[in-house]
Amino acid sequence: MQALLIITQFISRLARAFALGTLFLTIVTGPVQAESGRIVVLSGQNLKPYQDMLTGFQQSLMKQGLTLAIEIHSLQGNPGKAQEVLADVKRNGARLLVTLGNTATQAAAREITNVPLLATMIITPDDIRSSPNATAVLLDFPVETQLQWVKRFVPGAGSVGVLFNPRENQDKVSAASKAAKGAGLTLVPRSVETPRALPDALDDATRTIDVLWGIPDSVVMTPQTAEPILLSTLRSKIPFIGLSTSWVKAGALYALDRDYVDIGVQSGELAGKLLGGTNASSLPPVYPRKVTYVLNLRTAGVLNLELPQELIQGALEVFQ
Repeated sequence: MQALLIITQFISRLARAFALGTLFLTIVTGPVQAESGRIVVLSGQNLKPYQDMLTGFQQSLMKQGLTLAIEIHSLQGNPGKAQEVLADVKRNGARLLVTLGNTATQAAAREITNVPLLATMIITPDDIRSSPNATAVLLDFPVETQLQWVKRFVPGAGSVGVLFNPRENQDKVSAASKAAKGAGLTLVPRSVETPRALPDALDDATRTIDVLWGIPDSVVMTPQTAEPILLSTLRSKIPFIGLSTSWVKAGALYALDRDYVDIGVQSGELAGKLLGGTNASSLPPVYPRKVTYVLNLRTAGVLNLELPQELIQGALEVFQ
């Protein structure tokens, strides 16, 4: 009953977070000027990770001695706001366009072709694949890194299950299957094309796997699917690797997280290259270089999993 209460509370928080994702604040740092010697930042949200990223970004530019005017525009749930900013960029020019989040990135990739585009706070580079003027600092970690952390938390694991929608994640899962062999693991993928297919796939997977690996997926990982996934793994005593702090707080064993200030510093370093004349097409998207994680010790106890003290002490946050 306690686990069910925790999961119910988590689903409520997660649903609110999804709803808040559609709300935006408008903040402009510096006036909109008709000059090309500027950096224009288009931010999808005004949440703390976005603010931390911008802090690191500005610190990096200052360290490099880059003193261009930076205009920060945060959307307000209104596509017209993005179009207004992008129309100004097309009309008056800019040295660099920086986007935070998928909404801002998708709009910029559609509209801007003659200004270097630096996309940040996005999971994958899918939104900029057809934009030769763009590169990115991603939020996702390489699958090799993620699987290495599986071995650190669950050294005895041999098989790792993953539930995924093939239309969205087939390439990632195929790459992970190859990477798993290098990590001494066997990946056990289960296709989930609709939410209705999840219970059978989840039941089938938990019969044969040692760990369930959660990956971003619009069909599998939603507020509606959180309860069956968390309950099933807890009852089966299978460690579930969550997507975020919220998932870990609700019952996942751990989740990898990012240092958003450092992502901002990475973005600033990439911006310096773009501003120095390097073509975006020659700069492949990069992953976060710092790995942090959050941990649920209560879940570790339920799973009878003994974790090394240094692993516990190294966590960004520990739930008990």
